[in-house]
Amino acid sequence: METLIEKLGESITLEDRYEDDLAKAISQLVIEQQVSFKAAITIKKRFHKIIKNLSYAEIIKIETEKLKSIGISYRKVEYIKNVYSYFTKNEFDFYNEKEDKVVKELTSIKGIGIWTAEMFLIFILFKKNIFSKGDLALINSIKINYQINELSEIKLDEIVSKWSPFKTIASLLLWKSIEEKIYSID
Repeated sequence: METLIEKLGESITLEDRYEDDLAKAISQLVIEQQVSFKAAITIKKRFHKIIKNLSYAEIIKIETEKLKSIGISYRKVEYIKNVYSYFTKNEFDFYNEKEDKVVKELTSIKGIGIWTAEMFLIFILFKKNIFSKGDLALINSIKINYQINELSEIKLDEIVSKWSPFKTIASLLLWKSIEEKIYSID
């Protein structure tokens, strides 16, 4: 990790993905699920154009086909509408609750899983000690940077525990390593 800090430490940030509209923030995370980072950026730009200046109720009423036409799958359209519907009915205080309660609340919304909740903790709530075991890019980056072919759960826990209480910073470095193809072994 020391080598990644030296090579990439100045170029990582949390702010570039921050969104203060929580429904929009979660919807963007839904868009990012299981697509490349570059594809997600393009789709999110299209999504922003469609929802600009609309109320949550108006967003919920957008035709499914219109949202699908910008690269969002039918299932993700449903999940995004679930998110906006949730925020029209609930006033959960995400900023002042404990991380486990935030995850439990978010995963109660159909279509929002642990990965999305963890990304929300990192990029929206700026929690310092989050690592997502379900993030394939993170796992691949660990394998490359630590030169491990088969990464067991035990070995993963052993590595990740060393980063506490700054697992989020380690995650940012690992993501940047994969994106930039800059590794600790170079």
